[in-house]
Amino acid sequence: MKIGVSYYIDCGGPTNVTDPFNTTWLSDRFYSSGATAVVSEPLHFSHPQEKTLRYFPLTSGKKNCYAVPLPDGRYYVRLFTVYDNYDGRSHPPSFDSSVEGTIVYSWHSPWPETLARDGAYSDLYAYVSDGHAEVCFYSIATDPPVIGSLQINQIDPLSYDAATIGRKHILVNYGRLTCGSDQWGPGFTKDTDFFGRFWQSDTEFHSQSSTGLVQAFRTVSTSNAISRTNSPPNYFPAKLYQTAVTIGGDAGLEYELPVDAKLDYLLWFHFAEIDPSVKAAGQRVFDVLVNGKNVNRIDIYKEVGGFAAYTWNYVVKNLSSIVLSVRLVPVVGTPVISGLENYALVPVDLSTLPEQVIAMQALKDSLRVPDRMGWNGDPCAPTSLDAWEGVTCHLNNNETALVISQIDLGRQGLKGDISDQISLLANLVSLNLSSNSLGGTLPSGLGQKSLMRLDLSNNQFTGSIPDSLASSNLLQLLSSNISISTTIHHVNRST
Repeated sequence: MKIGVSYYIDCGGPTNVTDPFNTTWLSDRFYSSGATAVVSEPLHFSHPQEKTLRYFPLTSGKKNCYAVPLPDGRYYVRLFTVYDNYDGRSHPPSFDSSVEGTIVYSWHSPWPETLARDGAYSDLYAYVSDGHAEVCFYSIATDPPVIGSLQINQIDPLSYDAATIGRKHILVNYGRLTCGSDQWGPGFTKDTDFFGRFWQSDTEFHSQSSTGLVQAFRTVSTSNAISRTNSPPNYFPAKLYQTAVTIGGDAGLEYELPVDAKLDYLLWFHFAEIDPSVKAAGQRVFDVLVNGKNVNRIDIYKEVGGFAAYTWNYVVKNLSSIVLSVRLVPVVGTPVISGLENYALVPVDLSTLPEQVIAMQALKDSLRVPDRMGWNGDPCAPTSLDAWEGVTCHLNNNETALVISQIDLGRQGLKGDISDQISLLANLVSLNLSSNSLGGTLPSGLGQKSLMRLDLSNNQFTGSIPDSLASSNLLQLLSSNISISTTIHHVNRST
């Protein structure tokens, strides 16, 4: 498999830049609106793409997006979020972020001091099925959302057990740990990973004993080649398996991972037998306990032999704590682990029917909807937010998608016309475009069977009333003026 598309976007950056690891970051593009800024202490940041940002004030609307064109498939998406008091207000913003219409991150002021100054990286895996990846930001109160950089890499569509998990979840990274190595710390790295993933040291996730002392984890490493690496569908790097941690005694080796108890989690374990003294099955055996439950017995040599990568995954459900415990308990010899990944299984939110998205985008252009109304991204998603101002949505009949039921844009200073794509809004019940400066003729498709309320009064439409309105037995035109020379008044569907 060859990665088809990769984008590295320097949000807020005016020109292309190349980082110390020879990655070219493109100048800012594909955004809906907003403004650019430079962090208050540029010298504090190591890489050029970390020094600039894009922010979205309320004049840009409450919803703003990056819409990156790319082929349908599965993608690794990585964001750098930074504040660093760029606006001199000493008030980090509160906002939500979504990918493909699903809320994945929430930022709430105040941020921890180190986070506000240094920024943070976050990443996930998501499917794209409509020709572009939408990464959107939703302001809370008056805070302008911010983003420092955006990385998108196409990956194998079968990676991370996609055949079992399917397309109903986004995998949000809650920890991607390399064990026994501190060279892949947070941020950017020169170490090769085919998917573009970053790996962080496992040190801060080591469990503490009852005395409060961190367990005596011991690092082991090898320079030998590791087989079964960089292979489809996950392409895990060989370097990951050349280091590991183990621990002496009978207590076992334990990690404590932060989680949100409302979600399920996918744990992905990485093992390799890199001790040359282990030469047969049964010489190193250990159990894996997740939140105290014994879920598997591991014998690496029995599975793959020596100096070979072995992975195994497990889904954790019904959590009751914000800490997830992973413990390796010795059976024969001592346990050993090379890496551990933890992903929240975030259910994919519903999206708007594709033909209705097309219609709403056409209306946005033809009506000249101002930026302040935030008509960006999916018109109806996420379902927990009012996605587009003045637009009301509901579930379709089989509850598989969202549809437009009302559009209320009265007195919004609109100066365009009504696109004929409005005929695609087959579930539209109410349309109010009154008291604007709209003109042109009414499209022939206006007058859907679903339409019950229509107000186009106080505009400058010309031409004739479409047959879909004039011949409808269910509509009563409250104006005797059939020829539209000045205004169209309120239309009600009789019951």
